Amino acid sequence: MAVPGDPPDGTPEGIGGGDEEFRSDEYRSVVFDEDFVRAARLQEFSAQERMGEHARAVRSRSIWSGAGSGGPRTSTPGRGARQGMLLVLLIALAFATAVYMGLSNPALPPTVGRTEALTSTIVPLAPATAVPGGRPADLYANSPAADYRVGAAGITLPGARRTAHFTEGQVVTALSIAKDYLVQSSLDPDVLAGAATRPVRVLLHPDQLDQFDRSIASPAGDGRLAATGWLVRFDPGTAVVADTRVRVSGTLAIDEVSTDVLEVITDHTFVYAVRPATGSPAAADGASLFTVRRELKLRFDRDDLVARRTELVTAYVMAGPQDCSNDPAGSFRPVLAGAGPTTVGPAASDPYASGTPRRAAGLCGVLAPPTAAGTASVSPSP
Repeated sequence: MAVPGDPPDGTPEGIGGGDEEFRSDEYRSVVFDEDFVRAARLQEFSAQERMGEHARAVRSRSIWSGAGSGGPRTSTPGRGARQGMLLVLLIALAFATAVYMGLSNPALPPTVGRTEALTSTIVPLAPATAVPGGRPADLYANSPAADYRVGAAGITLPGARRTAHFTEGQVVTALSIAKDYLVQSSLDPDVLAGAATRPVRVLLHPDQLDQFDRSIASPAGDGRLAATGWLVRFDPGTAVVADTRVRVSGTLAIDEVSTDVLEVITDHTFVYAVRPATGSPAAADGASLFTVRRELKLRFDRDDLVARRTELVTAYVMAGPQDCSNDPAGSFRPVLAGAGPTTVGPAASDPYASGTPRRAAGLCGVLAPPTAAGTASVSPSP
């Protein structure tokens, strides 16, 4: 019996017989359903679509094509196209965000290390004899400071050379900042009079400002909070500067202590002409000399050089003539013209007393006579 769809006269010779042979094992698992057709990468245009001029026979059905099986050709993206475009937009947005964050928040350079607190030692120099008085010019001429330069001219910079990790320009910058610090902390008239601290403060690293402020507000001779470790100032109730032409002499030396830090060592002697702060105006010959020897260690990292600031690490200061019984941490109290030594040794220290002891107790020197060679000598007191 013939099956519907078979040829009337049967299957011609040479042609596979019937559906059973056509549905061999090779094609038995393939089902040409609607989903299979829609998933095809190529789709044949309809007869009407192929009638157009230069029309192609087939079209590609990628994710960017919105046409479905048998549907009209439109420019509106399909679901797959929309998902693909959304994925691309998300990737582009993530990339743009990463670039923006990198530009607006650049990585900070690694910190060199924690800024050290200042450690200072203040040594008062007691007069061995009566303090000579006279006119400032005459006093300078008859002292070891006769050949010293006046003011900032006495702070000369050494020849600058590049180091292993710093350029010549950076070395010059470090030396110039060190000089600025010496000028502001040792020569500024308002600083010397105790009327200002800002010229010094603005040159310090921000991490040291709290220590500096506490030293100015509540000075103490504990090696940490001595105002006279940061700057030179006179007790306004004791003495004032009689001649602004301070005599200065000393040296600066620079060294690279690490790949990111320069260190400047300063060693200068400052000689001031002072007179009494109270009473009638001093007579022309009522001035006397007061000598301060400052040895400072200042450090600079690359940020400090850009910001023109410094880290003051250590300060060793000798100053006189002054009475060793007075604490020089807050300000200097010169022994003035005509006065002799009252005590040679420092104030007595009571180990049983409560409170913070004066760690500088026992440190006192003797000021060499002004006519002697050199500026001052220090010898331990008994």
